Amino acid sequence: MDLEVVNGDFSGPFVKYLGLEVTSLSGDRVEARWAAGEQHHQPFGIVHGGVHASVVETLGSIGASAWFGDRGKCVGVSNTTDFYRAVREGELISVGTPVHQGRSQQVWLIETHDGEGRLVARGQLRVQNLPSAEGATAG
Repeated sequence: MDLEVVNGDFSGPFVKYLGLEVTSLSGDRVEARWAAGEQHHQPFGIVHGGVHASVVETLGSIGASAWFGDRGKCVGVSNTTDFYRAVREGELISVGTPVHQGRSQQVWLIETHDGEGRLVARGQLRVQNLPSAEGATAG
């Protein structure tokens, strides 16, 4: 996997802006903590749905990449995110697990809970596995 990880931090300004701290990563599970705040709000003072969808996209993509490894790259091709509970601020935990891991595609389910364990958002990311020339001939 060619993701740069330093103390749970995946490089890139957008992921840093979201404030995601990946606390666990494998090809079977990815977990991140983040703190909802004013920088994530839509005009009515709650976390923007696009932020939740971005967390789904990020965790699903890095989990898929961890599983696919050096065989190539993974890109999201479909993201469906539902919102259950409005959040203004506070710590959130997001956990992603695979639903399907196949030769050409993966599907990951990502759930975000608040500090009291209540479901805030739930999304599904479908990922296309793009084998590299070397990865397509391996194993």
